[in-house]
Amino acid sequence: MSDDDAQPAPTADPTTTFLAHRELLFSVVYAMLGSVADTDDVLQETWLAWAARNHTDGASIENPRAYLTRVAVNQALAQRAALDRRRESYVGQWLPEPVATRPTDDGDGVDAVLRAESSSMALLVVLETLTPAERAVFVLHEVFGYPHTEIAAIIGRSPAAVRQLAHRAREHVQARRPRFQPDPRLQQQVTERFLTAALGGDLRGLLAVLAPEVTLWTDGGGKGPATSLQPVHGRDEVARLLVAIAANVPAGLDIRYRPVNGDPAAILFERNVPFAVLVLDLDSERKTVRRVFSVTNPDKLSRVGG
Repeated sequence: MSDDDAQPAPTADPTTTFLAHRELLFSVVYAMLGSVADTDDVLQETWLAWAARNHTDGASIENPRAYLTRVAVNQALAQRAALDRRRESYVGQWLPEPVATRPTDDGDGVDAVLRAESSSMALLVVLETLTPAERAVFVLHEVFGYPHTEIAAIIGRSPAAVRQLAHRAREHVQARRPRFQPDPRLQQQVTERFLTAALGGDLRGLLAVLAPEVTLWTDGGGKGPATSLQPVHGRDEVARLLVAIAANVPAGLDIRYRPVNGDPAAILFERNVPFAVLVLDLDSERKTVRRVFSVTNPDKLSRVGG
């Protein structure tokens, strides 16, 4: 990505300049952190740094995009360390904070990035296994097209070190991410079949829709329903567990199908309050579910209501 690529028009107003770059900054930071709340904190710190710099010598900032990205990425790396420390005491499994998005292209910046495959739940879970530096380089280079030389200037590493980080991150992600994205209509259909079987306690129906190597992730954070402290693997184990869970699910849940992080998903409401978000990752060839992501931590469901 060159400095002249998609540059907003120059302006002397720091607020207008910041807002012109906010969608990009949100996209980069959210992909690095997987938390909207932490992303908002990073953008606030970035704005404060930007406003302070403009108050003193704003005229010296020849490339606002480069400056803002550098500040945001380094703030995100610092926030990543704090986030990792919080996760040490987190109860059970941790999943990225889901955000419901509109299926059309007339939404705001948050919708724009979260409709992209780069912020899908499946990919964000894989990115959690990278080091913070690897994740930053992968997001900047593979997702947003920044050249290695520019990334080196952003994170304070040599271009050679950045290329090595990029190589390790790319190999790691490619070994774990799906090669082909399923058709959204297929994903919607399978999600509906899955929920009908799961909530109905239909063991045979679940076995038919689950891949043999399926894995179930559940994030309750100690506050919402969750299955176990570790992911559950295997079709038989996952199906039996889901049937057992169905017996304790509140009656009369309202199921609303809408995109979450750009993927077709289901949001379950109890009395108009979000109860759970369910995102499925499919094996496109077999049209079966290979990963189930369930978020029930109420602290992570504020962005899916309405």
